Amino acid sequence: MKLWIDGRWQLAEDVAACDADPVNAAQVNAVREFTRAWLRGDGEFTVHTSGSTGAPRPIQLRRRQMIASACATGAALGLRAGMTALVCLPVQYIAGRMMLVRGFELGLNLVIVAPSADPLAGLPEEIAIDFAAFVPLQMQTLLDLALTAHNDSCFPDDTTQAFRYRRRLDAMHAILVGGGPLIPALEAQIRQLAAPVHHTYGMTETATHVALRRLNGPNASPAFVPLPGVITGVDARSCLHLCGPMTDDVMVQTNDLVELQADGAFIWIGRWDNVINSGGVKVHVESVEAALATIGADQPELGLARRRYFVAGLPDDRLGQVVTLVIEGAALQEDQWQQLRWAASQALPRHHAPRQVLYASRFAETPTGKIDRTATLAEINQPGFAEKPG
Repeated sequence: MKLWIDGRWQLAEDVAACDADPVNAAQVNAVREFTRAWLRGDGEFTVHTSGSTGAPRPIQLRRRQMIASACATGAALGLRAGMTALVCLPVQYIAGRMMLVRGFELGLNLVIVAPSADPLAGLPEEIAIDFAAFVPLQMQTLLDLALTAHNDSCFPDDTTQAFRYRRRLDAMHAILVGGGPLIPALEAQIRQLAAPVHHTYGMTETATHVALRRLNGPNASPAFVPLPGVITGVDARSCLHLCGPMTDDVMVQTNDLVELQADGAFIWIGRWDNVINSGGVKVHVESVEAALATIGADQPELGLARRRYFVAGLPDDRLGQVVTLVIEGAALQEDQWQQLRWAASQALPRHHAPRQVLYASRFAETPTGKIDRTATLAEINQPGFAEKPG
């Protein structure tokens, strides 16, 4: 296998032999360090969680767990030796690091680029990508370019990059999208691609994903299908637990509410511990966010389409917690907010719709690019945040 790193193809052994460069990109240095450890046969690795559901913490993963995960992904997606994979996620974290392991174990050539919203920018045209993993922000950025080219045939010459992006995406053997839920508008864009696209479910403790959900084509489904060797079940709360070779056959209990199917596949509903208690009414955050995403896509004039937002329960003297919509960027107009609030009240059970809205100029993020809800809410009273009660 080879790695395209520092603008040229190199053998893995040569990458491992290079010392870290203090002025070089963090991604390149992290690739060198991990490649060196993997090639010398280290049996255990420390990976830090992303911090999206709590403070980042170190996780110890055995080599055999990571190999099992890589082989299961290869079997599920039909990856073959000699294919080329794009590594555009931070390799300090599990999603990016497992792209390296898949390369080493499956014989894939690896193209290393710095993590960015547009991971194809600057990539030489002659490098064909067969397999890639993106976070939703990256997928959205690429599709905004690629599908514009597809939907309009009367473009001037300066839009040829968009056509190249569409060709590149459609030619891929498999694409993974993970790191969080997908909004309906993004799923609708993904359905226009020819290449198979899969939504991932997993975590650091399971050496990245353990189940995949097909997003496009005739096999598209709302259900996540476990990877080969993964066994799923639920506890008394209907929260998912699972085990398999990538967990070292140890059961991992999650706080994810799921609808478990007879064949072991499951539909993700939301986090059991992500519930707002507002006046005695229990409100699941994910169900409110899903309803808002649908409203935003169907009624773009309300100003929520293609914007980042989340729902939270903030302290309230009367209700205990009040359902609150937090939006990144400029404030909605008053009539937009009132119409949005009314639409949400029609789409959701009584008392589940947001009662107030807050604004942040920019959301805080985890190191892997996910919205850091806790840090963002902690800054609510800081300059740059404005409250607009309902």
